[in-house]
Amino acid sequence: MNTNELNDPKDQNLENIEGTIVSSNAGNHDVADSVNDLVDVNADKPMSISDEAYDEEPNDEELKPLEMDDEHVDFDEEDEEEAEIDEEDDEPHVDYSNLSKDELVQTLKDLINNRPVQKIRQKVESLKSIFYRKHKAEVEKLRKEFVDAGGDLEQFSLPEDNAEMQFKELLKQYRAKRAQYNNQLEEQKQHNLEQKQQIIEKIKDLVNSTEPVGKIYQEFRDLQKQFLEVGPVPQASLNDLWNNYHHHVQAFYDFVKISKELRDLDFKKNLEAKIKLCEQAEELLLEPSVVVAFKKLQKLHEQWREVGPVPRENQNEIWERFKEATTKINKKHQEHFESIKEQQKKNLEAKAELCEKAEELAAQNPKSVKEWNKLSKELIELQKLWKTIGFATKKENNKVFERFRSACDTFFNKKRDFFKDIRDVQVNNLQLKTELCLQAEALKESTDWKKTTEDLINLQKRWKQIGPVPRKNSDEIWKRFRAACDYFFEQKSKHFASVDNSYEENLKAKEALIAEVEAFEFGEDMEQNLNALKEFQRRWTEIGFVPIKVKDDVQKRFRAAIKKHFDKLNAQEGKNKVVRFQAKLEEAKANPRAMSKLRQDRERMFNRMRQLENDLTVWENNIGFFAKTKNAEAMIEEVKRKIERAKEEIAELSEKIKLIDKLEQ
Repeated sequence: MNTNELNDPKDQNLENIEGTIVSSNAGNHDVADSVNDLVDVNADKPMSISDEAYDEEPNDEELKPLEMDDEHVDFDEEDEEEAEIDEEDDEPHVDYSNLSKDELVQTLKDLINNRPVQKIRQKVESLKSIFYRKHKAEVEKLRKEFVDAGGDLEQFSLPEDNAEMQFKELLKQYRAKRAQYNNQLEEQKQHNLEQKQQIIEKIKDLVNSTEPVGKIYQEFRDLQKQFLEVGPVPQASLNDLWNNYHHHVQAFYDFVKISKELRDLDFKKNLEAKIKLCEQAEELLLEPSVVVAFKKLQKLHEQWREVGPVPRENQNEIWERFKEATTKINKKHQEHFESIKEQQKKNLEAKAELCEKAEELAAQNPKSVKEWNKLSKELIELQKLWKTIGFATKKENNKVFERFRSACDTFFNKKRDFFKDIRDVQVNNLQLKTELCLQAEALKESTDWKKTTEDLINLQKRWKQIGPVPRKNSDEIWKRFRAACDYFFEQKSKHFASVDNSYEENLKAKEALIAEVEAFEFGEDMEQNLNALKEFQRRWTEIGFVPIKVKDDVQKRFRAAIKKHFDKLNAQEGKNKVVRFQAKLEEAKANPRAMSKLRQDRERMFNRMRQLENDLTVWENNIGFFAKTKNAEAMIEEVKRKIERAKEEIAELSEKIKLIDKLEQ
């Protein structure tokens, strides 16, 4: 109510402002699936086999889209009128959440048959909400059981639900009774209007009566009482009716000129009544709920209309007091709804942003189960976030919700189609994995340990590459394949357990050979030294396997000992090259042509040495840029070897250049 809508204080008529009704329905989405992958394969050992029974098929529980309830907010006049016909329920609130569906049906039936239709709206809405919440839970349970049993989600159909059919029929009866009551109420309002107009005409005619003033006044009071006892009238005629009534009441007082004492008494009662209404309006300023205060104020204004005139000297004062309380309540009411509108604008912006993100997800076309599951989790998070945001503006709320739900529907429809195609592939995968089971079972009794191990590892790699099978076959086919592989590797383990003793003897022989290599001393003959090292290597390879836990350590020790001798051999070879070059220089002293060639060789050696120095700088710098990975470590070792060889060659070239320069001095 706005104070600008109030009439002149002499008329004291107020307009009624109607509220709005918010309604909502429920909606749902189908369930989507997810698929996980198998474990990795080790390159030189049997594949690590873990229970894959629940890794082959989509998981209906984890990536189920949230139910997005309809958010339609209707502000139509019909809803306002629906709210108007409701009367306050004189029975206490009841919690129906623990009732079964059949009990809810019976409760609704009792309400419709035994209670006034205009008093049960809130209870009917509560029953409806609880019934369909339970109904949805039952549907989801049946759908999940159907899919878990191996059924195709597209073929799922709901069984006939007698309780739901009865509930729908009762709701239909309830709506029919409300419509009938509403029609009767409108007819009654029209009849009431006609009655009140007739009473006003009688009041109007009193000024022409020739009866004594006392009798006329009593008749006037009776007509006033009748006027107030008649029920409500159509809203469209309300203001005109009250304006007409107050006009003729005032005209009656002025025309008949009844005794001042009687008139003052009447005005005094009216003043007391309006003072009480002012006090009640002022008390509403302390009401915590702005909406409740506003609704109660409407009733006070209706009562104000019904009270007659007050003494002229009090008219402005009492009216200003009532108007002041009204203005304050209206201001609080307006501020309340302005804050709601501002919040709704922010909600709209937040929801529009979620729509954009959902549409981006819906526009994608993932090619793998992993990608679908990743995007599904992102969209479900958006749905959770959506549910935390309140309503948007009245004009845009339905549109933005439909936009968001459309994006979600598009995404999950595309995902459902993707998994439908996957099921056809899974049937073919089952056939391929059955063939692998047959091959593994044919190999499990083999004693050709090395070849059969390789064959089974290859079968395991192929198993991983094939992909998932239907859930109902997943556990059975996996256990069959695993049993064949486990049987072979258990037999292999038992066999090699018997040869562990010979491994210990081999370990002793290799340790003795390592000690012999470490103690070996070079002789003068380089060829004999090289042959001795080759003999050590031959003897090492002839010795059999050692226990696996010391294999790497023993191998590392042998290689270190052999490398030490080969490094020494290479160093001696470098010295021999310099000695041979020095002898060549001695022969060239007496030959001018040979000396000319030596100068050319010096230039070539010098250029080669500069090139190696440049390469050395580049290689040393590059080492710092390699990432710390397994492949990078191998590359670093190779570069280090190049650096060592380059340094050795530079030293050799430098020595030869010095010898040539010394010869020419």
